Amino acid sequence: MTREFDGVSALVTGGSRGIGRAIALALAAEGAKVTIADVLDEAAQETIGLAPDGAVRYVRTDVTDAAQAKAAVDAAVEHGGGLDVLVNNAGITRDNLLLRMKDEEWDRVIDVNLKGVFFVTRAAARVLMKSRRGRVVNIASVSGIMGNAGQGNYAASKGGVIAFTKAVARELAGRGVTANAVAPGFIQTDMTAALPATAAEALQKQIPLGRLGVAEDIAATVRFLASSAAGYVTGQTICVDGGMVM
Repeated sequence: MTREFDGVSALVTGGSRGIGRAIALALAAEGAKVTIADVLDEAAQETIGLAPDGAVRYVRTDVTDAAQAKAAVDAAVEHGGGLDVLVNNAGITRDNLLLRMKDEEWDRVIDVNLKGVFFVTRAAARVLMKSRRGRVVNIASVSGIMGNAGQGNYAASKGGVIAFTKAVARELAGRGVTANAVAPGFIQTDMTAALPATAAEALQKQIPLGRLGVAEDIAATVRFLASSAAGYVTGQTICVDGGMVM
């Protein structure tokens, strides 16, 4: 039986754990040859072990380095025989209140979360245009839509990702490449697992569906946007947040 992503080559940045791992495994389970670009060697090997044999390859990549971004794209082309799907997921936080935020906290978040998306997408664009089903899916955040106190750097970076996604969608549409963003809400991660029970309850009260999301919720939306079913969807931002942003 033919699977949705048989013969498809995908590159997932930040694919070693969390949301990125869930995305990589979801694509690999449907037949994709997935390359994960990350800096977490041990976690990457764990992800490879969870995927079908030979489906996932890891290339150590600092997305803030243009040469390394290009090398990751080249590795994906080698692994999958081309490149059809790019998922820009790599991201970090360095939370602080505006009056306390250090220059390096601002710069580092912008460099990874926004400049990294630019570097990898620029490196991948020509190859994606050669695909008959080119897809760019950028992982943004509801913080980039509604803002969040103590996250001026993160909100700015993710708002920038949303705007960049629209620009890419317009530029590459003529070559059949779609570009969309996914904006997660509060997702169960190592960070949220460490929250006190009272803090977790306070978060859940902000969510109409009454629960935190899981990484697989995001992966399912990415899978749709990367699929043939989403061939007429481009320039959009889909919030996966339990109804928090309406």
